[in-house]
Amino acid sequence: MITVSVQKLAKVFVEIADTLVDEFDLIDYMHMLTERVAELTEAAAAGMVLADHHGRLEFIAGSDENVTLVELFQLQNEEGPCLEAFHTGEPVFNVDLGEAGARWPRFAPRAAAAGFRSVHAFPMRLRRQVIGALNVFGGRAGQDFGNDDVAIMQSLADVATIGLLQERAVTRSEALTEQLQGALNSRITIEQAKGAVAQARGISVDDAFTAIRGYARRNNRRLTEVAHAIVTDPDTLQQILTP
Repeated sequence: MITVSVQKLAKVFVEIADTLVDEFDLIDYMHMLTERVAELTEAAAAGMVLADHHGRLEFIAGSDENVTLVELFQLQNEEGPCLEAFHTGEPVFNVDLGEAGARWPRFAPRAAAAGFRSVHAFPMRLRRQVIGALNVFGGRAGQDFGNDDVAIMQSLADVATIGLLQERAVTRSEALTEQLQGALNSRITIEQAKGAVAQARGISVDDAFTAIRGYARRNNRRLTEVAHAIVTDPDTLQQILTP
């Protein structure tokens, strides 16, 4: 349920639409999007999947590590709300995971075991083109979406899609696919960097990601660039570890 002020909601829409900036960082943008979705809906977590150049869905960003594992499980088992939203182009909402065993026999029990009570998914679409989906996981009872909530969430997903498509319209039409494929490849490096920082600092993977992103922003560097440096350059890892 979305309970934030109109001013806060408007600010989030502007932030999500703002992709036409110098040095646009696709990975950072997608993580920001999942975080804002979780904040707006007071959900336990939010995740995003995008289609690669073959049309297969791949996990790209999540608001925390718990949802990352559930999203990966969903894609590996080829069932769940994001796949439904992606293939139908329509939102999936207010699904009680405790009662969704018949609908998603593998995914529903796994998501419930991770502490989630409900799930919603919204296609990232522009007209007939669907490039991915947003998942929203509720952690407690009473987090059902009303009609207005569904409309707002779908609008948010649509604005994000338009922003991504528009950001690439200055080049060739196939640039979107190329950029998204690059982002999917970069996620592997980011996961490796998160693991390296988490192990070296003795912190959670989520805190490690926060440290990496903070370092990238303070030093005006791309998130993927910093992640690659952490994996390949011990000096960069040491800089991240130094308070």
